[in-house]
Amino acid sequence: MAVPGVSGVPDVSGAAGGRRAAASAAARGALLRWAVLAVAVLVWEAAARAHGSVYFPPPGRIVRHAYDLWFSGPVAHAFLTADAVDNILPSLGRMAAGFALAAVAGIALGVAVGRSRRAYALCNPVLQFARAVPPPALVPVFVVIFDFGTPMQLASIVFSAVWPVLINTAEGTRNTEPLRLDVAAVLRLNAAERLWLLFLPSALPRIFAGLRLSLSLSLILMVFSELLPGTADGIGYTLTDAQSRSDLLTVWAVLLLLGALGYLLNTGLLTVERRLIGRGREGTR
Repeated sequence: MAVPGVSGVPDVSGAAGGRRAAASAAARGALLRWAVLAVAVLVWEAAARAHGSVYFPPPGRIVRHAYDLWFSGPVAHAFLTADAVDNILPSLGRMAAGFALAAVAGIALGVAVGRSRRAYALCNPVLQFARAVPPPALVPVFVVIFDFGTPMQLASIVFSAVWPVLINTAEGTRNTEPLRLDVAAVLRLNAAERLWLLFLPSALPRIFAGLRLSLSLSLILMVFSELLPGTADGIGYTLTDAQSRSDLLTVWAVLLLLGALGYLLNTGLLTVERRLIGRGREGTR
């Protein structure tokens, strides 16, 4: 009788069974999550209809209003209405630009700081101080430097979103295994080779942890920056305009849109993370 692992023949059927079991468990988990969401929406719908308050419309009305407002456009425009093109797309552009700048700057500076224990020890108090400054407190400074408009909005996003990436990258780089550093020294790897083959792979899990926080902050700061005077478009502008007109249905539609955007963006980033560093850390989230 052949024993798996003794005869030298791979247990293909066992591996296939393990994959099927994992896929089945993932499908059950996804089904459970969607079921919980469906129950929550149904409870919200029933409570809103029973209460009958104009301040808390049922989710069905909110979704229909959001569809008519933003996603009932022509096929040639990807079903986006003129309002969506004028407000949602500019906001997403600002958020994407701010997040990209924060990610590039945070990773570059984090690797530079984390590679040197002395540099990390010297810079860490400054990094912690800058991270603790509330972004709204810096608005007067940004207004003086950049004036109202897109430059000020981008500065607000970048300044707040860069710190999670920078600090997590520095921590991940600093915690590179000493044995790997010794091997790199023996192999006489140059600076570029150490960066691509040693520091970045070692710091990648912490980098993605920082990127997820940075993405959430970018979405929040994008909306906050568009709530300020001088803004003429964007999701935040739509929110303040609807509030000034007491258009509560649009206010709720904006909140629903922001929640959906946050979920979709985070899911996309998690998908990229799993492809790059595997599923080994999925259970720790």
